[in-house]
Amino acid sequence: MSTGTRRVILLSEEGRLPNQPALEALAEEHGREVVYFDAAHVPDRDTLDRVEVFVPPLPHRFGDATRAVLRSTPSLSLVQLLSAGVDHVNGLIEEGVVLCNAAGVRDSGVAELALGLILMQQRDLGWHAHRTGEGAWERDHLSPGLNGRRLLLVGYGGIGQQFERVVSGFDAECTVVARTARAAVRGGRPVHGVNELPELVPDADVVVLMLPLTPDTAGLFNAEMLSLMKTGSLLVNVARGAIVDTDALAAETSSGRLRAALDVIDPEPLPHKHPLRQMPGVVVTPHVGGNTAYGRRLEGVLLESQLRRLFESRELANVVTA
Repeated sequence: MSTGTRRVILLSEEGRLPNQPALEALAEEHGREVVYFDAAHVPDRDTLDRVEVFVPPLPHRFGDATRAVLRSTPSLSLVQLLSAGVDHVNGLIEEGVVLCNAAGVRDSGVAELALGLILMQQRDLGWHAHRTGEGAWERDHLSPGLNGRRLLLVGYGGIGQQFERVVSGFDAECTVVARTARAAVRGGRPVHGVNELPELVPDADVVVLMLPLTPDTAGLFNAEMLSLMKTGSLLVNVARGAIVDTDALAAETSSGRLRAALDVIDPEPLPHKHPLRQMPGVVVTPHVGGNTAYGRRLEGVLLESQLRRLFESRELANVVTA
């Protein structure tokens, strides 16, 4: 089969994975070719007409060229995301195209970062680093710590469950919230519903957001919900920025009443002179929760497995819509 007639696996440039040679060999074995997609440019018409599988870039690189590919590929049968979240492709997947996400791939990385952000804030690590850099040696400073604190985990999917495992080694009380209440989980503790948040938020020392962005969760932590958080408590967001009202959070943190650790924020990137960038009591990282070497390896494992399933006409994993 000539290259010009082969069906195409269109893989984002940022999806150049550790097992790239294996992916290319697998495609070749099944009469396909891997073409790498530059998110700034729409591929030529011949390539678009032959795309069977599209692995688009992550949301922060999801631009007009990516949308054009989704609209202009008549032979497209599978869109495989490299993210667990799917909100950035809402309304873009054509009828008859299967959408799969990367659930599980980034769980460990996001859970690690959430714990790192909590420890950074609860042990005042940024403050200590700054003070020692200035020549001080503040041995008598007392930090809030994590042990003995009450954590409220909002979101109990794969990432939330992984975080619960990671944080279980600390002597901290962890209350879990999901979309709806569930029966008792490990340790006999119940899973509360989102509707119970107004009763649960005021008791938490640390509130950790790990839930997906949906019409129901957009703006969930608005001025009213933030006002229920106890003075001095910490809000950690590793989910989606739009779940939190940024202006309301800026008001609460600028007064010093609340603290925050944010890997996601609305908008992204945060404007250069936005007050949250330099505000005491606030730490902002640029949406890097899943950016680990281990997560990148798992992306490659998932994609190779999906391609084998597709080529062998077996059931795909992580199907969101079909």
